[in-house]
Amino acid sequence: MRAPLNTLHVAVLMGGLSSEREVSLSSGRGCADALEGQAAKVTRVDAGRDLAQVLTALKPDVVFNALHGKWGEDGCVQGILETLKIPYTHSGVLASALAMDKDKSKAVLRAAGVIVPGGGLFDRHEVASRHVIDPPYVVKPNAEGSSVGVFLVREGANRPVAEVGAADWAYGDQVMVEPFIAGKELAVTVLGEATGPRALTITDITPTKGFYDYEAKYAEGGSTHVLPAELPPHVFDKALRQAELAHAAMGCRGVSRADFRYDDVNDVLVLLEINTQPGMTSTSLAPEQAAYVGMDYRELVRWMVEDALCPR
Repeated sequence: MRAPLNTLHVAVLMGGLSSEREVSLSSGRGCADALEGQAAKVTRVDAGRDLAQVLTALKPDVVFNALHGKWGEDGCVQGILETLKIPYTHSGVLASALAMDKDKSKAVLRAAGVIVPGGGLFDRHEVASRHVIDPPYVVKPNAEGSSVGVFLVREGANRPVAEVGAADWAYGDQVMVEPFIAGKELAVTVLGEATGPRALTITDITPTKGFYDYEAKYAEGGSTHVLPAELPPHVFDKALRQAELAHAAMGCRGVSRADFRYDDVNDVLVLLEINTQPGMTSTSLAPEQAAYVGMDYRELVRWMVEDALCPR
């Protein structure tokens, strides 16, 4: 680290322009509070289209990027920060853009030896009019996070997902359709350390009701977390190694989170996607897993700032 935390001016970016704005505001408030609690000078920035001008005027030493979703997580804001030559947390332009595009990231992960789901991209109107693959399957936007706009079509369903063909659908004309993999919902947080990616542990997530959607992820009581996940040893180790491999293959830095499904009947582990800017709310998985391995919330936030300041 170039300087003690209490000598740094940290701009915490939060809010932003995406459908995940409210989650980002919660993440940003938590991170800003943690930094202020360690005597850093913090400016909280509700990021908008004038971000470059705002940061030019502020002249922070480092940016903590607590944005989620499009614009803040897909390489756009990272490009602004690169242009301004301001160190920032999380992944760079290429890894951020790649991870936000589910189709392209699956191709990279598959080539690296990571097991990913089948399926592919389809026109949303076609998906709304007929079953493009046999149920059960999952329909989701190709470039959104936090389970925004995700639908589960169950086995035996008579109709497809009409909602994706609606005039007010705001998530692009192509959607990802993947076979639904029954079993456990797992998550692995990875820290991109100097010696290589380090997976922390595994959380087994059970929604309180229904599907693991936006509300289940972020509402109090929306899901229960078993930490560490109760898995056969070979599956536990495989999930950790696959998460580390995915972090490296995508070119991530800082903190990432790998989301898996584990079919415990057929012993099949599949990586669904990589999140390059995991949530930092009170119900988020990354801080929970860090605490399990002995790194409390404030320490995790400090580590992320220190990592941003490491020479590249």
